Amino acid sequence: MTRVLLVDDDVELLALLEEFLRGEGFEVASATDGEAGLQAAAQWAPDIVVLDVMLPRLGGFDVLRRLRESSAVPVLMLSARGEAVDRIVGLELGADDYLAKPFNPRELAARIRAVLRRGRAGSAEVPLRVGDVLLDPAARVVLRGGTPVELTGTEFALLETLLRHAGSVVRREVLYKEVLGRRPLPFDRSLDVHISNLRKKLGPLPEGRERIVTVRGVGYQVIRPGGTP
Repeated sequence: MTRVLLVDDDVELLALLEEFLRGEGFEVASATDGEAGLQAAAQWAPDIVVLDVMLPRLGGFDVLRRLRESSAVPVLMLSARGEAVDRIVGLELGADDYLAKPFNPRELAARIRAVLRRGRAGSAEVPLRVGDVLLDPAARVVLRGGTPVELTGTEFALLETLLRHAGSVVRREVLYKEVLGRRPLPFDRSLDVHISNLRKKLGPLPEGRERIVTVRGVGYQVIRPGGTP
């Protein structure tokens, strides 16, 4: 049974979400502050953490930073204010997705399942190699020049999709559908932030060019060695 850890200081919301998610077949635990959330994540080993931005004792962004120091557990951030800056900061720190409050519990369950599918997809696929980057879907490993690169589940799924189409442009709407599991919304920069994170982690090509290029108004392309954007 999939384990979901909810970290939010809204006790009434926690009770509602716990009841709903258990009815959807999830095993659920909860914490009402950041420190307790970190302890629960370490002791309970959840499959996914649903983490509010505004928390007592230790804020949601600080919890995410601490989690990412030692864990690749998928994290879905909740933002009560629904501000774009909260979403962007969370994604830059390694969150896999975000959801603005208020939200329908059914949407939360759908987002949880989408994030988990991204993390579990591709287990029967053969490794992909483009230049000095090797991605092994079965082992969930990415190597650049033989050195491991730590990616979140969403970053891994995004890189896998781009590598499968290396040398070709993958349209934004395709990446939203296949990787993020939703349609792009107005002013939604989540895909751009994930791409930025990938660029930082993978670095440029050995000759210094950008490894993942933006085709303005269309999408993104992984450059093959010796190829041109």
